[in-house]
Amino acid sequence: MRTVTRLAGFAVGLAAVFGATYGVGRVVDTAPAADSRHDHVTTPPTDERNGTSDRLPGGLLVSERGYTLDPVETRAGEFAFRIAGPDGRPVTRYEVAHDKQMHLIVARRDLSGFRHVHPELAPDGTWRVDTPLSGPGQWRAFADFTPTGGEPLTLGVDVTVPGELTERQLPAPATSTTVDGYTVTLAGAPQPGRTSPLTLTVSRNGQPVTDLEPYLGAYGHLVALRRGDLAYLHVHPDGVPGDGRTRPGPAVTFLAEVPSAGSYRIYLDFRHGGRVHTAEFTVVAGTAPSRDTPTPNGPAPTGGADHGTPGHGHD
Repeated sequence: MRTVTRLAGFAVGLAAVFGATYGVGRVVDTAPAADSRHDHVTTPPTDERNGTSDRLPGGLLVSERGYTLDPVETRAGEFAFRIAGPDGRPVTRYEVAHDKQMHLIVARRDLSGFRHVHPELAPDGTWRVDTPLSGPGQWRAFADFTPTGGEPLTLGVDVTVPGELTERQLPAPATSTTVDGYTVTLAGAPQPGRTSPLTLTVSRNGQPVTDLEPYLGAYGHLVALRRGDLAYLHVHPDGVPGDGRTRPGPAVTFLAEVPSAGSYRIYLDFRHGGRVHTAEFTVVAGTAPSRDTPTPNGPAPTGGADHGTPGHGHD
């Protein structure tokens, strides 16, 4: 059943001074190890027997390696933030990665409402974009970027949008979904701590789509979020347009490495007909949770395959 709650006030994460502590707390305090009965996850240290990794996934911290995600006050309808560097000043120089200097991804804590947008950078280091937060809820915002001379980073911060919220259950795992008249099928399954191919195949009206258009330097862009703590995984495509071997559909293959067992929501952005479409799937890495075990969003789903959610806008 869906749970209806009312959110009051407006809060953007926690102040930077508390941010790093909060980020760690989400991993240590609320993400116990996964097993066959509970859909909770953690990132254990490296273990050669099960292939898990000691690397912390992206998006769990508001501050890392001296860089801090700092939301700023804005006018209604806008989302803005800065990245403070090791010297405490706003960063104003960024590398281009996947055709953009900044990727802003948002999703509610129940993994609905996914949006992927690209803010514009002002001379003072402020990134601004029309708000991608499409309604009330507890949201997580991820800034995915590479500062000039630095390493790629993904920082995350919580955002609360007030109002009456209907929480959604996580859709059941499925190998097919539909969006905007397209059917997307998924082959492959992630394995904790190991690189696994995930192939997504796009068709329309029963015919394979063989003329996908490049989007962010590839024929598809894949993001994965881990249920529970919303650990962020930017999954890389196997090949790029123009490399002599990668075709514009109908299949697009990604190399995914998830850090732990548990449930993940994956979001495929692909461009066709001059528009970007988003297909969503629930996948389970490792042992699947019991179907009658309560989850953070209510009882576990008892229905059949997930047939996807409506498409989302992109910038």
